[in-house]
Amino acid sequence: MTREEAEAVLAQAGERPDGAFPLLDCAIACAIHDYPFRDADGVRILADHAAQRLKERAAQESPDEALTEALAGDLRLNGDLLNYDHPANTDVIDVAERRRGLSAVLVIFYLDAARRAGLSAAPVDFPGHVLLRVETPEGPVALDPFSQGRLVLPSELTRRALLAGLTPHVADRLDLLMAPVSERQALIRLQNILFNRALHAGDYESAERSALRRALLDPEDHRPWLDVAAAREKQGALTGAMHALSRARTLGEPLVACDVRLDRMRLQLN
Repeated sequence: MTREEAEAVLAQAGERPDGAFPLLDCAIACAIHDYPFRDADGVRILADHAAQRLKERAAQESPDEALTEALAGDLRLNGDLLNYDHPANTDVIDVAERRRGLSAVLVIFYLDAARRAGLSAAPVDFPGHVLLRVETPEGPVALDPFSQGRLVLPSELTRRALLAGLTPHVADRLDLLMAPVSERQALIRLQNILFNRALHAGDYESAERSALRRALLDPEDHRPWLDVAAAREKQGALTGAMHALSRARTLGEPLVACDVRLDRMRLQLN
């Protein structure tokens, strides 16, 4: 798959409703968009094994136990504690090979397997960490894909929320801490991680690509185009930056703020 073909996959997915969002296909397209022409068969094979193991376990175990044992136990998917900032931890193709990664990538395999096994699960955009909300007969529970899929008790959720800087009033609200988001938003969060890492490293080409992927995945959101513009400006691609700002302006960015940046770039071109 080329970079252009990956963009086409993401653009088509961006037009689909959340209920029909092809998470695994989009995660693969995002990875190939960064580094094209790679073989993604390992991702699909791992996803197939995960779904099959989960179906077998779900017939005898509770939904949360089945997910933990199938994904973390049988398939050894876990967080990479020793090399947390390694680029491979944010790439679904590398994670499938290494069986190690960030929770934002690991949760993709959990969600794909849960859907195919008929279980109800959703990502939780928790501060600093992506968790998995699983519906059980006793009520919803939270699993941590980074920590061998273990159950996160309500007291631990509150403690983590306080450490992340949330106020005690919010940190005590389990309905807020466990509020599900769409699978689209979970993949967009991964692109945000990549964008911030690339900016920190001064890799503005990678930053532009991750921002562009966010724009394709959520075509109604103007904010990714602002990041595309910023990354292009850092590269000296002022015409491309102005085009991105115009897209943001069309989608809802306040006109005054956008026009000020456009005028500044026009001055640089003259």
